[in-house]
Amino acid sequence: METLKQEVMNAISKMPETADIDDIMYRLYVIDKVRKGKEAVQQGKVISAEELREEIKSW
Repeated sequence: METLKQEVMNAISKMPETADIDDIMYRLYVIDKVRKGKEAVQQGKVISAEELREEIKSW
């Protein structure tokens, strides 16, 4: 498995030379959210689509 640093370095190196700091920060944000989502799934911290629909109804 790729380390976080390796994943970030790969993502940045694949960006165009015209990428600005906002582009880079957004890419880092997405990497963080995807990693956290994968961790949540591995830990079983998920709900079904039906459970989500029921939760939304209470909003």
